[in-house]
Amino acid sequence: MRDVNVRLATWRKVDEASRRLAVAGVESSHLDAQLLMAEAAGVTREAVVTGSIDLSPSVLKKFDAMVARREQREPVAYIVGHKEFYSLDFEVNPSVLIPRPETELVVSAALECIAGRDNARVLDIGTGSGAIAIAIAVNAPSARITTVDISADAIAVASSNARRHLVEDRVTIRRGDCFHMLDGGAALGTFDAVVSNPPYLGDAEIASLEPEVHSFEPRIALSGGATGFDVVQRITSGAREHLEANGELIMEMAACHMGDVVGEIARAGLKVVDLINDLTGHFRVARGRNCA
Repeated sequence: MRDVNVRLATWRKVDEASRRLAVAGVESSHLDAQLLMAEAAGVTREAVVTGSIDLSPSVLKKFDAMVARREQREPVAYIVGHKEFYSLDFEVNPSVLIPRPETELVVSAALECIAGRDNARVLDIGTGSGAIAIAIAVNAPSARITTVDISADAIAVASSNARRHLVEDRVTIRRGDCFHMLDGGAALGTFDAVVSNPPYLGDAEIASLEPEVHSFEPRIALSGGATGFDVVQRITSGAREHLEANGELIMEMAACHMGDVVGEIARAGLKVVDLINDLTGHFRVARGRNCA
């Protein structure tokens, strides 16, 4: 009988939290309530679904505090402090963008590009949490990745994630702005692939997004200027100088910029070899190759 009561108590708390979150405008209210309960109790979501957890006073206090934060539309990833990406778990906080599933397309394209290249060298521009660079390093054990980010706080998160996944010996994390170094280190050389999920949203577009994005995620990781194209243009124009022969620029982009990105890649002297759609059918990743 006790087991039944425990399950019922768990489900009631999750349902109560789900209703609170729904009132606050959270679309994934029930899923989020389950995830927060799992984090509070230190168990899997499956354990929450089956009700096989002990709701101690400390767990309930922690859960209620998390739900209150989610009611303010703070993203779940920031509340729990981590996010899965490419089947790896990454530390995240408000100094870095939360990794998205569509960005996994950049990793897959990069792994395809460097497949068969011994000791491939990859540059990740705007690394944030380090998700792209570290996922590449984990899945390409001989590759060496250099990452740059303008934010010292982001660099700290990326460094922690590199240690977490035991690739700090192959992932060099530096402070830089696109191809310009800010940490006083040696200039960037050439790479087999340059990858990036750059800021590509226009300022007005950011203001129209859901609160989880415009109120909590770092604006520096979102804003590409008035049109959203400023950083994308800087990366495409400088890429060829830093690419080996047959090396590729692999970059996430906004679907509305697809035509502009293709044009910029061509003007930079690269050949567009692929445009990759995300699961919603929108253009998401462009690949430009240095065929010279």
